[in-house]
Amino acid sequence: MKKSFQIGGAFVGLVVGGGFASGQEIMQFFTGFGLYGILGAFVAAIGFAFLGMNVAQLGYELQTTSHKEVVYHIAGRKFGTILDILITFFLFAVTVAMFAGSASTFKQVFGIDPFIGSLVMAILTVATLMLNVKSIINVIAVATPYLLGIILIIAIYSIYTMDLSLTEQSMLAQHQRTAAPNWLIGAFLYVSYNLATSVAMLTVIGSTASSRKSAGMGGIIGGVILGVLILLINIAMFAKMDIVSGTDMPILEIAINLHPIVGILMAITLLAMIYSTAVGLLYSFIIRFVSPKEEIYKPAVILVGAIGFMASFVGFTTLVGKVYSLMGYLGFALIFVIILSWLNKR
Repeated sequence: MKKSFQIGGAFVGLVVGGGFASGQEIMQFFTGFGLYGILGAFVAAIGFAFLGMNVAQLGYELQTTSHKEVVYHIAGRKFGTILDILITFFLFAVTVAMFAGSASTFKQVFGIDPFIGSLVMAILTVATLMLNVKSIINVIAVATPYLLGIILIIAIYSIYTMDLSLTEQSMLAQHQRTAAPNWLIGAFLYVSYNLATSVAMLTVIGSTASSRKSAGMGGIIGGVILGVLILLINIAMFAKMDIVSGTDMPILEIAINLHPIVGILMAITLLAMIYSTAVGLLYSFIIRFVSPKEEIYKPAVILVGAIGFMASFVGFTTLVGKVYSLMGYLGFALIFVIILSWLNKR
């Protein structure tokens, strides 16, 4: 069971990067639809649990070191090649978004130049990728319990200090930028694009499980935790829509309003989650082309990390709104073939 919780924690760590933990993703995919965003959170939890279970089990069954084998196994050579290219591209794109999220956090909380914030994250990520795969998995999983605790505190505070009525908050929410036409598509898109980026590392994590059952349970645990976090962040932001409207890091804004110390703790937790996601995604991207056992692996890590750092100055909110929603639509194909694979086994 311990291994299942580790797999679940790592799954959460892969998904909960800068956009999720800061509230920016949840705002665009859930909270922007008002009270319907709560229904979306439940839909997303079910999706994450079911798909996480299947992907982790496939990783265990195939004992894979890259997402390529899993995608080809469930989608065939021709369609699998298309999915492989898309997943690989978005692994890098979201890593860039994590570096951009770090830049926004450093600027908003500590008043530090965004250039420095992005550089620090890029260096930490590259340095971690020099470790072995088990150490990398431990790094990805470690920050999850802390995030759960601090988000719970922020959600309770937001509810008890809500200044406006539900109707007024709902009206404000509906003026926010959304990444989907309605709440249901928003929930499906959110699961879809997160699966597209996490499937690569989740298959590797699943391959380290002690049994198929343990791998599947890890995926379910991770999905349930993700659902709880979406719900808590969604409620917290909805209750404080008058404060968070138009901000890059809405949850961070609530935390700072609660108390400056809580703001600093949230910023540290947020940076830890950005770091864990960046590590998982950049590792998944690089091992698609180069094995960690090859001599070229470390120079490749440094080169790709440097390119990602330079690309991170597009802007965090822009990246979340454009790249993530596009990836969600493309990720539907991946969900389709996973469900087909599950039905075939039945």
